Order: sequence, then structure tokens, then C-alpha cells
Amino acid sequence: MGSTVTYPLPQIADRAAWQSEIDRLLVREKAHTREGDAIAADRRRLPMVEVDPQLPVVGANGPVPLLDVFEGRRQLITYTHMWHDGKPAAEQCEGCSFFTGHAPEPSFLHDRDVTYATFCQGPYAESARYREFMGWTMPWYSVRDSLDELVAGRGFGGYLCYLRDGDRVFETYWTTGRGCEAGAASYHLLDFTPYGRQETWEDSPAGWPQRYDPSVGAQFRSNGRPTAQWARLAAGRSDDLG
Repeated sequence: MGSTVTYPLPQIADRAAWQSEIDRLLVREKAHTREGDAIAADRRRLPMVEVDPQLPVVGANGPVPLLDVFEGRRQLITYTHMWHDGKPAAEQCEGCSFFTGHAPEPSFLHDRDVTYATFCQGPYAESARYREFMGWTMPWYSVRDSLDELVAGRGFGGYLCYLRDGDRVFETYWTTGRGCEAGAASYHLLDFTPYGRQETWEDSPAGWPQRYDPSVGAQFRSNGRPTAQWARLAAGRSDDLG
């Protein structure tokens, strides 16, 4: 449902003047894209660190070694999902729910020899019920028994990337914070809109809506819950994790 609140509007211009401003911005956008390409090129040249391929994780079929998570592919991308033990769905991590909810269509990754999976901090049974409530379909694993080796004190809420060479496994890259925005299509689309993300840190014209304060997680919550949960409740899904 759209908002009934009135906000200031951008200036109105004729199409020629508008296109001139689009063209001006396009120069900067292309430079930004090329810098991203250059950073990705450096990323592909990073060294890697070996990880025990037999580290245990728990999935739908019980405990399996890390090696099995690759599903036979050479590369693996995982999102590390934070978990609050014993808390109801409404109190689970709003940020991780946001990013996990943007998990990509896997066919394109699989075509490039990449598996995508979620590594959850919590126990499998409880956290898998949350996955079911949210309607997520990506492979889901509890990594509680291998936290020290896999996460290595970095905390949850980020991406870990791996490469398999036969039966050996290597971690190649990790990112967190705003680095996770690479997996959040909603944010990139909002950046195309005139009002943007509507968050308090943004540089916007006076009077533009800035309804969400990221310092308290407000950008990912609505009426006391992670925002995406409301659609699941409206569809009649149970959020009982017990």
C-alpha cells in the first residue's frame, strides 16, 4: 500500500534538460562501474587460507562435512546468518533476515560452478523452522559445532567464499557490513528511486523522507518485526519455532 504522506518533489524539466542531467551522471556511473571491475580483478588475485574439509555442519540430512556443502561444485558462497537462541521469530535478526531473503536464483550460480548456502549460527531444528516460515529454499546448515574454525571470531552477518580443489577446501574472501549490499537487490533498486533508501545517513535534499535509522536496525523492521515476516503471516504461515 502506498504512503499518503506528502513529500517535496524533484524539479520538473523538459525531456532534453532531463536527459542532459542523466548523461552527466552516466559519466560518473561508468567510472564507478569500472572501479568496481578493478576491485573485483584484485579480489580474484587474493591469496587463500586452507580450511579443514571435514569440519561438521548440520543440514537437512543431519551432520555432514563442509566438503559436502559444495554439492560437487568447485566454488561456494555462504551467508552467515545470526541466530538468537530460544527467541521467537519476531525477535530474530532483522538484518540477516533481510540479506538472507535476497538469496539469488541458484541456476546462474550453478552454471558457473558455484553453490550458494546459508550457514546459521543457531541449532538446526529451531533455525530450519524459521527458514520454513520465511519460505526460503536455499541449502541451510547449522555451523554451531564449527564456529571457531569457520567464523574465526568475525561474527555473523556476512559472506564467506570458498574454493574446492579436489578434497581440499580454501577460504578465499569474506565481507560484512555494507559489503553485504552486493547481495541485496532491494537496496540497489532503491538507489535508483528519487527518495532513495529513506535512511537517516543519506545525503538527500531538504524535506526528503528519511524514516529509517540504521543505528537501531529500523531499516529492516516494521511494527516490531523483521519487515519480510509480515507477508508470511498474511499468507497464513505459522511463525512458531518451538
